[in-house]
Amino acid sequence: MKETALPTQADLEAARERLREHVRHTPLLPLTAPGVSRDRRVFVKPENLQRTGSFKIRGASNFLARLDPGVRERGVVTHSSGNHAQGVAAAASAWGVPALVVIPEGAPQIKVDRTRAWGAEVVRCPNTSADRIATADRLARERDATVVPPFDHPWIVEGQASIGLEVHDDLADAANVLVCVGGGGLIAGIAAALRRRGSKAQILGVEPSLAADAAESFAAGRVVDWPAEQVTRTIADGVRTQAVGALTFAIIQQSVDGFVTVEEDEILDAAAWLVQDAKLVVEPTGALTLAAYRRLLTGDAPLALRSGPTVLLVSGGNVEPSRLAALGARRLPS
Repeated sequence: MKETALPTQADLEAARERLREHVRHTPLLPLTAPGVSRDRRVFVKPENLQRTGSFKIRGASNFLARLDPGVRERGVVTHSSGNHAQGVAAAASAWGVPALVVIPEGAPQIKVDRTRAWGAEVVRCPNTSADRIATADRLARERDATVVPPFDHPWIVEGQASIGLEVHDDLADAANVLVCVGGGGLIAGIAAALRRRGSKAQILGVEPSLAADAAESFAAGRVVDWPAEQVTRTIADGVRTQAVGALTFAIIQQSVDGFVTVEEDEILDAAAWLVQDAKLVVEPTGALTLAAYRRLLTGDAPLALRSGPTVLLVSGGNVEPSRLAALGARRLPS
């Protein structure tokens, strides 16, 4: 892949400066997970503690900050299953501009409610990528507003890259960085930031086996689209995207080392452990990386962890109260 697929170092650092007043620098928290030996350091990057409860506010805030003021004042439109919706709503609220968000049926109600709480107007649509995109594009044309893409845009990737810059600042010798993958904006940003900083860390994408379109794309060397009825089977609603983007895939091909897929019970066990033992409120998507880490420890994966510190990205914590209660009561494997 061409080196130009990666954002420049200057672009990434400039985006981080734009975000300083809008996002939190989340810490790296040491994790004592079952099966972790004393000589292995593992950290979680808890973006569930971010404003809006997920990393998505980073890309959304950078996108709005990049808009021409006259264009921004006309308002923004986006489509999202929930976390990007809240990120755009919060960013629009900070700028004092109107936001309309298309949220597909089947999204967790807590994400819908919190999007409205930020002042955004919400419109529902069928749960397919085509319906989401078409509805958002139509409403943007009707209102002369700007569409904020959920992942496949340089400004979104720049915003998510601020996570990678923070990881490198706090743990420059990270040997492994595990990141969940939906549309690819998060892992593309983190990978771009780490590679631009010169990091040699092994960067691994994580998906549920029920929604492993990015893993299949990586193996095939081209973007593979999965049907909506397939990806919506997973409990990890934050990664039900049917395909990665063209830009994000180019960066993934250039900078990511591989993929790990996990099963639904592994996701739930990891989420339950994070809730019960780590005392972190996480949604199932946010537990994907711990589930993958556990699988890598057992050797039940085609890849292996490199020697040295490991970072697990916890993407968000916007979980329904009933789901959180179930995770709190779930019996953990011995």
